[in-house]
Amino acid sequence: MSRFTRVRRRTLLATAAATALALAVGGCSSGGDEEKSGAAGKSSGAFPVSIRSALGTAEIERRPERIVTLGQGSAETAIALGHTPVGIEKYEWGSDKSGYLPWVHEAVKKSGDKLPVQFAGGEDIDFEAITELEPDVILAPWSGITQKDYDILKDIAPTVAYPGQAWSTGWDEQIDIIAKALGRPEQAEVLTSKIEKQLADAAASRPEYKKHTFSYIYNTGPGTLGVFKPEEQRVSMVSALGLKVDPVVDTFKETKGTASALIGLENAEKLKNSDLVFTFYMNDKAREEIEAQPLYAAIPAVRSGAVVAGTDNSFVTASSIINPLTVPWVLDRYLPLIDRAVKAADNG
Repeated sequence: MSRFTRVRRRTLLATAAATALALAVGGCSSGGDEEKSGAAGKSSGAFPVSIRSALGTAEIERRPERIVTLGQGSAETAIALGHTPVGIEKYEWGSDKSGYLPWVHEAVKKSGDKLPVQFAGGEDIDFEAITELEPDVILAPWSGITQKDYDILKDIAPTVAYPGQAWSTGWDEQIDIIAKALGRPEQAEVLTSKIEKQLADAAASRPEYKKHTFSYIYNTGPGTLGVFKPEEQRVSMVSALGLKVDPVVDTFKETKGTASALIGLENAEKLKNSDLVFTFYMNDKAREEIEAQPLYAAIPAVRSGAVVAGTDNSFVTASSIINPLTVPWVLDRYLPLIDRAVKAADNG
């Protein structure tokens, strides 16, 4: 397990819009992947390497040079390991004017490498575009690819899928898997420890956060209300900064196959002890509709203005996923928003 709570990213059917954002308005499996290396031994990163997933086993004969990624986090992890992919799944909603996720764009430009080709993913994977990229390996350990998708992908190149369920691989487990696939297993702990230190340092700079509880909520439109569970990735990021999940969250029954609970707007009053509320909105119009609801507006944290709700799509994306590039990118943007919400809670 992770040095702090392993987190999950799961598909939440009730929040289809967020799923489309690859945020998965989304435990970890143990022993879900297995590496078999040559005589040099496991720690050497020698090839061939065999990585087993829920959809099949990837047999990687030699160190990959042409990498393609699907889902979230794999591209960032590969880049952090010094391997810029030749192709990545396109993610328009969270991209900036460059057409790329800003932390990906910045990291690749800094490395001097060529920006990856972007192709359609999700439920409409552009298999032809992937084939044209002639990959040596396809990385998708944190994705929603189906068995049908996998069976096509594995004929293009060895494909590393998720060890358990779709969208349920722990962020540090994903780093372990990708590091093995790229022949850099010894670097997994380095990347994981660096992320944990970045979060711990941020928490140490804000000791006042420890005094406050929070709930991370979402909606699928007027009249709805959901709460993310403690193991969900965006919640785990906030918890790592020192705030404490409102105990009431654990009393809500998890929606099957997700790390969340749909509680209904009629139960909004149960969040009365959440000092802060974290959330996101798909656009300004949606925000106006949601905040205009009396039951929603009556939530104490909402009423006092102790709400952390990013309005920038890139920020919402980065604050929802933990990987080597998103965490350092988002922290400087996150802390001022939380500071304001904490101040509002104290004054409320």
